Amino acid sequence: MTQPFTQRKRLPIPGGTLSAWARGGLGRRDFLKRSALTGAGLVIAFYLPARGEAAGADGSFVPNAWLQVDPEGKISLWVARSEMGQGVRTSMCMILAEELEADWTRVTIVQADSEAKYGDMVTGGSASVKTSWEPLRNAGAAGREMLILAAAKEWGVPAADCVARDEAVFHAASKRSVKYGALAAKAAKLPVPKTPALKDPKDFKIVGMGEPRVDGPKIVVGAAKYGVDTKLPGMLYAVTARSPVFLGKVKKFDASNATSVAGVKKVVEVPAVEMTSPFGFGPAKPGNQHFLPSGVAVIADSTWTAIQGRKALEIEWDELGHGGENTAEHRSKCAELAQKPGQEVSKVGDADAAFAKAAVKMEAVYELPFLAHTPMEPPNCTAYFKDGHCTIWAPTQNAQGVLAAVAHALGIPTSNVTVHVTLMGGGFGRRLNVDYGVEAALISKAAGAPVKVFWTREDDIRFDYYRPMSLHRMRAGIDESGRVNAWMHHIVAPTTDGYYEGPQTPDVAGSELAGPGLTCGSVPNYLLECSFLETAVPRGYLRAVDHLANRWAIDCFLDEIAVATKKDPVTLRGELFGEWHEMPPPKNPDDEVVDVRRLRRVIHFAAEKAGWGTPLAGERRGRGIAGSQAFSSYVSQVAEVTVAKNGAITVDRIVLAIDCGRVVNPDIAASQLEGGIIMGLTSALRGEITLVDGRVQQSNFNNYKMLRISEVPKIEIHFVPSEEAPSGLGELGVLSVAPAVGNAVFMATGKRVRSLPFRAGELATS
Repeated sequence: MTQPFTQRKRLPIPGGTLSAWARGGLGRRDFLKRSALTGAGLVIAFYLPARGEAAGADGSFVPNAWLQVDPEGKISLWVARSEMGQGVRTSMCMILAEELEADWTRVTIVQADSEAKYGDMVTGGSASVKTSWEPLRNAGAAGREMLILAAAKEWGVPAADCVARDEAVFHAASKRSVKYGALAAKAAKLPVPKTPALKDPKDFKIVGMGEPRVDGPKIVVGAAKYGVDTKLPGMLYAVTARSPVFLGKVKKFDASNATSVAGVKKVVEVPAVEMTSPFGFGPAKPGNQHFLPSGVAVIADSTWTAIQGRKALEIEWDELGHGGENTAEHRSKCAELAQKPGQEVSKVGDADAAFAKAAVKMEAVYELPFLAHTPMEPPNCTAYFKDGHCTIWAPTQNAQGVLAAVAHALGIPTSNVTVHVTLMGGGFGRRLNVDYGVEAALISKAAGAPVKVFWTREDDIRFDYYRPMSLHRMRAGIDESGRVNAWMHHIVAPTTDGYYEGPQTPDVAGSELAGPGLTCGSVPNYLLECSFLETAVPRGYLRAVDHLANRWAIDCFLDEIAVATKKDPVTLRGELFGEWHEMPPPKNPDDEVVDVRRLRRVIHFAAEKAGWGTPLAGERRGRGIAGSQAFSSYVSQVAEVTVAKNGAITVDRIVLAIDCGRVVNPDIAASQLEGGIIMGLTSALRGEITLVDGRVQQSNFNNYKMLRISEVPKIEIHFVPSEEAPSGLGELGVLSVAPAVGNAVFMATGKRVRSLPFRAGELATS
């Protein structure tokens, strides 16, 4: 019997069917009302799915995106998807323009504001292009057909005799042509086609081309507007003092010294606000500790002045018994829990019995620390509460969550909250949380003025929602023939989903356990179990989520097995990944089928491009490989490293191969993967958040260090040719870096590193 091969989707994604958006008559009127446009021309309403299908209160279709062709020929795409550096706006313009037969550089993206009725508009899970592909193609194709039909009716000719290109409709027989703008009003009166004809991919002229970002020039010259760039008339600035111990609260404070600082306008206590979840939505559960902790905000005429005022505050904090948490104790408790039976998550066969009878028994423990997100633009938010209405300007991945949480905190209807989504200087999952939005709204209400709340880098690092630490107890039993007959994986972690939904949540399908299995393995006896570490440390989703931790343990342990069985690591993976016909269908409709053919192909592709098996010149040099499936895509990385005698690791080269379906823009896709590799290397080589007496010890980039430009290795990106629809990409560069480097380090030194980050002392020669 084969072991489970499916992987849990944390973000179930619907297909965004044409039948849904084709019923967009009300969506058009709503769009016109919202944007206060006159002479709007052709407007097509449709829906871009995120995690679930949107619906109104009566179950009717509610759009969250609009294609507009105005009478001047201007083409606009109104969307709710956030832009945080991933280049999604460029890709969306390209997809739409391909079907519309338009110049993609002339398509203007307009960021739609958040409204509660639009449903889930979260940007995350490497899903923006994946979920937009079909709806955008349909919208563009529908617009093209409507414009062609409008021209045909005007000329009195069959629509089949007309063609669209270069934002115009042509009739070859009469040599007539007309621009889209002149047809927009007439096309708007026509019904939206339910099944517009999509282009044959072989005829694509835009999709698949390496094009520059549409917002690149503005970003380069500093003209792009991020959240931190928001300015309003009469705006004040604020920073908040927060408890150095998580879940602590203000006992008392003295603001006299702070108010004496020139430019300080007001000092207010920010009350603790109970929240349904850090996401800002979802039902509250018993024992849930989610609330915006109390703090003290200093409001001033500049950010600098507010910071000086905060330094002058005298605050006594109530730590509420959480001041005793320490990283050393966390690790000890994890190790203790790993030796006890955990909660069974997945089981095939009898792994314990098979392990007991194995000819060779292998066991290893892998560990990872808490990690911070540290986007280059720290958290910030501007809010203006006036006359019972709150307007928010936020760099957020979760506009709906901010809207719901602000309404809850202020005690006003969601209809009285407007969220303007700005550009983000990075997100990585940090901006899925909504604390900065709630904080800004409360402070603005107290100030009676628009207020920009800014977090310093120290605030960002010490008050994050961290990637959970985890311990992985790995066991494998190998039979007399050298094949793996038993596989046991026990994960101990303070889970993210458990934090969001309450401490007793059985995180069997959550963020730490969503994809940790031996992917597609043909191991006949398999056991996955988990135990939960209780801690007050806030947890959140970090780029690549569960894969970032689990692949470190799984791919390194696979290499340990390869060494023990004297097999090449690539060969071993080929043996473990079962044939497609051997795999049972998924039991849960939310599970993702893993195509083992694509997985094996991408691993061999990476190995081939990296010159796997060829010798490396020089001493203490090694090459390692890792690969897996995630976000509907398949990725493999090969790392080449040099380890100095003092144990210092130099990563010389990273070769990444990916099968992510059809690539809309190879240049942007490669940039995303390169950025992911650098982020993954940073966390593997440097990343670590530690606690002493309940306090985070890291504070800025001096002690939470980033990879420097001079340390970035040679990076090669290779796309496996594919005719599949686009799948996830933004997080795929991160997840296989650490194990590839770890396996390369072993090949270079003969020493196995099982705890991140890598430490030179463990690899130094005696």
